[in-house]
Amino acid sequence: MAKFVFELQSILDIKEKLESQEKMVYAAAQARLFEELDKLESFKNKKLLYESQMRDNVSSKLDIQILNECYRGIEIMKDAIKTQQLEVSKAQKNADIAQEKLNEAVKERKTYEKLRENAFEEFMQEINAQEGKAIDELVSYNYQSASNDY
Repeated sequence: MAKFVFELQSILDIKEKLESQEKMVYAAAQARLFEELDKLESFKNKKLLYESQMRDNVSSKLDIQILNECYRGIEIMKDAIKTQQLEVSKAQKNADIAQEKLNEAVKERKTYEKLRENAFEEFMQEINAQEGKAIDELVSYNYQSASNDY
C-alpha cells in the first residue's frame, strides 16, 4: 500500500514550534502582568495603611512628626501608584501583543493542518479509486476466465 507523505510537513512542524514559542511568550507576558498588578495592589494597600494611620493619629493625640510621615508616605504611594499604573499598562500592552501573535500562530498552524487533512483525503480517494480499479480488473478477468471455461 502507498504511504501518505505530506509535502508541507516540515512547514507544519515549524508552525507548531512557533506556536509553542508564542505560548511561552504569552505565558511570560501574562505572568509579568499579574506581577505588576500585585505590585499595584500592594502600593494601594500601603497608601490605605498610611491614610488609616493618619486618621488614627488625628483622632488621638496630635503628633506632627507622625502626621508629616503619614502625609509623605501617602504622597510617595500616590506617585508609586501612578508609576505602577503605567507599568501595568505596558505589561497589558505586551500581553495583548503576545496574545495576538499567539492567535496568529494558531491560525497558521490550523491552516497547515487543514491542508494536511485535505491532502490526506485526496490521497485516500486516489487509493480507493486504485483499489476499485484493481477490483474491477480482477472481476473482469475472473468473468472472462469463467466464460472461456464453458
